[in-house]
Amino acid sequence: MNTSFERPVRIRFSHCDPAGIVYFPQYLVMTNVLVEDWFNEGLRIDYAHMIGQRRIGLPIVKLDCEFSRPSQMGETILLTLSIATIGRSSIGIEIHGHCNGETRFRSQQKLVFMSFETSKSIAIPGDIASALAAFAPPSPSIEAHRP
Repeated sequence: MNTSFERPVRIRFSHCDPAGIVYFPQYLVMTNVLVEDWFNEGLRIDYAHMIGQRRIGLPIVKLDCEFSRPSQMGETILLTLSIATIGRSSIGIEIHGHCNGETRFRSQQKLVFMSFETSKSIAIPGDIASALAAFAPPSPSIEAHRP
């Protein structure tokens, strides 16, 4: 079972500042695209349908980013998404951006499922919870905690 989702991203002129390196907010755009692709291709949940017809949003409510080394126009970085936590109405994800074995950035995000009708958090819908389970990190067994 594969518990991560990966996508290569070519660094383009539109991602860069005048110095020719990725302007840091562009990494957030890339991670948002990665989450959408993960829903569509990895979880097999139609993201546009979830937003448009089901009226379920998935805003970031907590964000932590660490930038290790600049990425330059013309490079291809590999974005890797994995689940850190699954709660009642939220998921914690980790995204690692790397190129040629070198970390460029890491991001930890908490995403909350919310109703567009009420603007309040909702429990993760059953079909989405089932799809997320395939990507969930293995939980430690009870035996591992015994003396």
